[in-house]
Amino acid sequence: MQQTKITLRKSFFSTTPVDIVSTDGCRAELFTFPSGIEAVRLSNRRGHLIILPYYGQMIWQAVFDGVDLTMESRFREPRPATDVVGTYGCFMYHSGLLRNGNPGEHDSHALHGEMPLAPMDSASIETGEDQDGPWMALAGEREYLMGFGDHYMARPRVVIRPDDATFGVHMAVENLGQDTMDLMYMCHANFAFVEGGQIVQPTGFSREDLVVRTSVPAIVKSDDNYLQQLAKMQEDPSETAVISTALGVDPELVFYLKNLKTAQDGKVHVMLRRPAGDAFTVSYSPDEFSHLVRWILANNKQKVCAFAMPATCGVEGHFAEQQQGNVRSLAGGEHARFHVQLGYLNVAEAKMKDAIIRTSR
Repeated sequence: MQQTKITLRKSFFSTTPVDIVSTDGCRAELFTFPSGIEAVRLSNRRGHLIILPYYGQMIWQAVFDGVDLTMESRFREPRPATDVVGTYGCFMYHSGLLRNGNPGEHDSHALHGEMPLAPMDSASIETGEDQDGPWMALAGEREYLMGFGDHYMARPRVVIRPDDATFGVHMAVENLGQDTMDLMYMCHANFAFVEGGQIVQPTGFSREDLVVRTSVPAIVKSDDNYLQQLAKMQEDPSETAVISTALGVDPELVFYLKNLKTAQDGKVHVMLRRPAGDAFTVSYSPDEFSHLVRWILANNKQKVCAFAMPATCGVEGHFAEQQQGNVRSLAGGEHARFHVQLGYLNVAEAKMKDAIIRTSR
């Protein structure tokens, strides 16, 4: 299979957008935000992604068929920051890799680890064709090295195809050290909040299938009403099948999905169906991800329905997850690979996905 690779340089980027490659219905355009952060617009016939190649390979925005899939926030552009909350308005970021989740009282790691804003060492545009047809990708590498600590290579990658409004988010991790390292990874996809949206999932909405997170992280301001709401939701989370601000999603609701069934393709498929019949979608292999997390929030600062975030662990922070046996180990020289397919479905595509989910076993 023929493949072309264009190695990017930061000198290629400016405030004036530049087309760098166009082929087989896909296009890559380079530009710099006024904040100084470099961006790549990957486009196909149905829409585009704006990806930050040197900033954790974060996907800042996703728009397909005229629908913005991205969470609503006060951030109009990515900002230089030392913590992910300093630029919290993106569609997706890589959460992890050594640490993940909200740090608890026994933790010293940053919120969601070191990868979300990681300075990438390199970036490239790749094009090619496989059994599914033409594709275009933004790939990158980041070597993490800490004296007296861990040493790994992270290789994130985003793949689009000419007529598909879903896209592949990949992460490959290689332990370059000789010692075993911890691995905690989550694909943190921040979809837009959809009032009246219906969640279609291959499990139920009982308390056994949808476990409410009752611990409250330090960054969340809670009161007695919120704690009572969590207790109520813990007993019966079934009303969350339809998304609404009336659910009490301020400051947030977090769930762990259990007893998930797989489709004939071996994948777990979850969908947030919009009132018009179109939908957002997430698909992944349970062989790669042991957990599925849901995060819903809507207030005057931001609105988000991260309805399906595949993960290797929960979001309680390193110490708590380690105590629960949820922290994976990666031996020296060992690789781990993750792939999530996510994006947008039109009405016809949503109907087909609905059938796939409802027949999962």
